[in-house]
Amino acid sequence: MAKVRGAIVVDIEGCKGCGVCVPACPTDVIALAKEVNGKGYPYAFMANPEACTGCTNCSIVCPDGVITVYRVKINE
Repeated sequence: MAKVRGAIVVDIEGCKGCGVCVPACPTDVIALAKEVNGKGYPYAFMANPEACTGCTNCSIVCPDGVITVYRVKINE
């Protein structure tokens, strides 16, 4: 059976660091960066990328729509 791997891309300058995506992730992939973007907000990033399943929960709950989710099927 093919396994699905996911990845997210965050528009760093558009992210306002609200953190809504962090608890929405069932596999604890997302965290807020210690660095800030040009507006002074910490931004979301993939802290644990190998655990991402591409479920899209983070993208759905993001109030600013700055998270894009990609999925890739991996045949094992």
